[in-house]
Amino acid sequence: MTLSPEQLATPRLRQRTLGMVGAAAVGVLLAVQARINGALGARMDDGIAAGLISFCCGFVVLFAASLLVPRARRGFRNLAAELRAPDGLRPWQCLGGVCGGYLVFTQGMAATALGVALFTVAVVAGQVSSGLVVDRLGLGPAGPQHVTATRLVGAALAVVAVLVSVSAQLNGAHASWLVLLPALAGIGLGWQAAVNGRMKQAADSAVFAAMVNFGVGMTALALAFAVEAVLRGLPALPGEPWLYTGGFLGIFVIGGSVGLVRYTGVLLLSLGMISGQLIGALVLDVFVPATEDGIATSTVLGVLLTLVAVGVAALPDRAGRGARRLPR
Repeated sequence: MTLSPEQLATPRLRQRTLGMVGAAAVGVLLAVQARINGALGARMDDGIAAGLISFCCGFVVLFAASLLVPRARRGFRNLAAELRAPDGLRPWQCLGGVCGGYLVFTQGMAATALGVALFTVAVVAGQVSSGLVVDRLGLGPAGPQHVTATRLVGAALAVVAVLVSVSAQLNGAHASWLVLLPALAGIGLGWQAAVNGRMKQAADSAVFAAMVNFGVGMTALALAFAVEAVLRGLPALPGEPWLYTGGFLGIFVIGGSVGLVRYTGVLLLSLGMISGQLIGALVLDVFVPATEDGIATSTVLGVLLTLVAVGVAALPDRAGRGARRLPR
């Protein structure tokens, strides 16, 4: 029996809505992870080393899970078969983790010089722009998605929302060519979500796909850290155990985004995660403030505007848009 567009649209909308709620939850975890990894990097005075430790912790847990969980263990065989198939996954589609490693690298290179606020705006601008292009090209498991007026407006609103939320910290910030580094990192995040979703689809295991992502990112950061260690020496490790929990939260961040992207597409996944990050950062600032500056009104307004951006981007541009084929 052939389902009508109206019958197909309802489960599609439900899946997309749940996917966006899940993306926001992943974003909240990402905000907590960023706070922990930021504290570790500050204590070590080395953001690359902190990122490498985070990736290593996540990789060890996921590698063990990939050996113990039957479905994840089959991921090794499934991925190998996909890479051998003429129309299967390409090797470059397994390198999404490089983008996560590059983001950590740019944090060490440009965040201090640009300021965290300008750095964040550049990353988000690159991320939502990349989401539009990646979705249009159909690089992710959700397939091609048209660049519609609602998606464009939602993406633009997201950038404005982040700009508003960090406006209190933009005083004295100055743009330079270094802003290209976080912008490229944001573009890479969109591509990473797409190829990780493809790899999860090929391996039939989110745990295995997340493990590969962590392994690739860990390798990239290890190379950067090796160069840094030669130039600066090895940093001292702090003794507080909680500073090393960021990598474990990263397991749920990467695993969640890998599993959700097939339902939301890259743009809506990115917007949902951005809104979750801002909400999570706001909650952390209320209950576990990192400074005594308090919460700026602009931060609250930015969070609310981000939620509006997600809602606008999720709107169908015309009747029947939701009748695309459901992901299997």
